[in-house]
Amino acid sequence: MHVNYPDMQLRIVPVTPFRQNCSVLWNEKTRKAVIVDAGGDSNVLLDFLKKNILEVEAILLTHGHLDHAGGVAALCRGLENTQVTRPDVIGPNIHDQFLLQSIIEQARHFGLSDLENADVDRFTQDGESLNYLGCTFRVVHVPGHTPGHVVFVDEKARFAFGGDVLFRGTIGRTDFAYGNSQQLIQGIKEKLLPLGDDIVIVPGHGGLTTLGAERASNPFLQR
Repeated sequence: MHVNYPDMQLRIVPVTPFRQNCSVLWNEKTRKAVIVDAGGDSNVLLDFLKKNILEVEAILLTHGHLDHAGGVAALCRGLENTQVTRPDVIGPNIHDQFLLQSIIEQARHFGLSDLENADVDRFTQDGESLNYLGCTFRVVHVPGHTPGHVVFVDEKARFAFGGDVLFRGTIGRTDFAYGNSQQLIQGIKEKLLPLGDDIVIVPGHGGLTTLGAERASNPFLQR
């Protein structure tokens, strides 16, 4: 997928049995890359990076669920053998720390044994900016699916890594003990929709959508 930057490419690599959309964004000239939500299948990701001759600057995590962060540790170990500099591991909001540290337990409930707890170099705060690959990603804290869930928005290129906040025709699950559907819907309406209808959402699962399409037809946003 081409993004609205010269020399940039975005590829979605589905990982784990949950087919989570792990995103690899890179600059074709510098071969520097950012990975969003390295949920698992680190061998698949490492093969992709090797094939495309990419060096990972950072791994960004939207939230702490197993299928979004369970592959971080293995990926970082693999990258130790292929690049000199360790990538920055940037977490969601600190309110998801308990999830990042319970991935092994989460995986056990699904009969999975190849996912690991995730350590981050730092957590993010609402409104801050991250600068990688010459891009600026604004952090938008949108809780409800998880307490610390964030969305990474590139307003210049007009796309956002949405994690499990917003999908085509629906929103993220909120039937967890820590979930809150009202909070999630309010966050989408107040923090994401004002960004503009043309913003492309790269969700954690399924196909891409836009804020305009969801504003117009998503039943959860018509309330």
